[in-house]
Amino acid sequence: MQRETYPEWFRQNLPERSGVYLFKDRAGEIIYVGKAKNLRKRVLSYFRPPEELPRKTSLMILRARGVDVILTTTEQEAFILESNLIKRHLPRYNIVLRDDKQYPCLRLDTREPYPVLASFAG
Repeated sequence: MQRETYPEWFRQNLPERSGVYLFKDRAGEIIYVGKAKNLRKRVLSYFRPPEELPRKTSLMILRARGVDVILTTTEQEAFILESNLIKRHLPRYNIVLRDDKQYPCLRLDTREPYPVLASFAG
């Protein structure tokens, strides 16, 4: 598939669901892991003209040769999966969660009749 056809393919094939996406380079190495509430919308946002993207993002997209996606049931599940995948693969373009100095904060209020996992800044 030609690089120019990626956006149209993503528009037709990626679901509007939560999940994690993994950009890979020519060798198949994961170079970036991200999460999204809407995978289609988020992945398509990377395929704007290079001058509309931050320099780091533009360089990453030039190196990327493929994208894998993992669907999740909830946005919180995507949040946890993204963190675990970054720590496991140490992608070149992920810097926030890679160094283990920042941890995702999650809250589960067991006093609620139906506890819900929620992320928050902590």
